[in-house]
Amino acid sequence: MATQFDRTAPSAPAPSWGWLWQAITGVALVVLLAVHMVAQHFVAAHGLRDYAEVVAYLRNPLILVVELLFLVTVTTHALLGVRAIVFDFGLSDAAEKRVTWALWGVGVLTVGYGVWLTWTIIR
Repeated sequence: MATQFDRTAPSAPAPSWGWLWQAITGVALVVLLAVHMVAQHFVAAHGLRDYAEVVAYLRNPLILVVELLFLVTVTTHALLGVRAIVFDFGLSDAAEKRVTWALWGVGVLTVGYGVWLTWTIIR
């Protein structure tokens, strides 16, 4: 008789890499948020940058890469969290695949919009 801990049982779910990516992006978020807060707020003259200062700041290629990496990491972490919550409802394998693809689409659109907006600001 198979138990809930028996990975050979026919109803055992396939292992997922989502939890690992969630943990990796969580750690990356702590680092990137610290960099963002220091660079954007703590070293700015009055605690905040005005529009012209933000544009000049984002025109630095290294800063641009860090800020876009922050955008991708935050989006990935958030959507993996939503995915984990939805999967807790016990969906079928087909429904889980549809949810995963839908969240991929939302992520691509979100990052695409963020990149477009950043490009529009620094142009």
